[in-house]
Amino acid sequence: MNFEAEIEIDAPSATVWAILADVERWPEWTASVKKVEILSGAPAGLSTKVRVKQPRLRALVWDITDFVPGREFTWHASTLGVRCAGIHRVETGSDRPGSDNTTKVVLRMEQVGVLAPLVGLLTARLTRRYLSYEAEGLKARAEEWAARSSKARQ
Repeated sequence: MNFEAEIEIDAPSATVWAILADVERWPEWTASVKKVEILSGAPAGLSTKVRVKQPRLRALVWDITDFVPGREFTWHASTLGVRCAGIHRVETGSDRPGSDNTTKVVLRMEQVGVLAPLVGLLTARLTRRYLSYEAEGLKARAEEWAARSSKARQ
């Protein structure tokens, strides 16, 4: 099962990345996360292990398996016969002609394994809602920071 949320953010990609990569602060800007704890490798980067507690779900330990600073990170966790991959991608304006002042973010959840179809079906609505919360929360936080930064420069 695959779920995805995309959003355009009116903020520089460096600002968006700084917020997204600071996983311990996610509970400040998304209702989809109650608590995040880095277990090893702070700050977040390749091979970092992170415990994430989300509403209505049990806490999972995620292992960051791919990390490209400023661009993307992927983490994996397993539960109930399902291996989950959370992909977090930041696309800069230079990646997309005509969009220099915006940043596109793609958030993707992939579920594989014997029970993935069943678990995906049972949690589809919640997964979509949480991806939406994360995208909208990131947009609000990044645009707020960008606006403050712009005012401070004036």
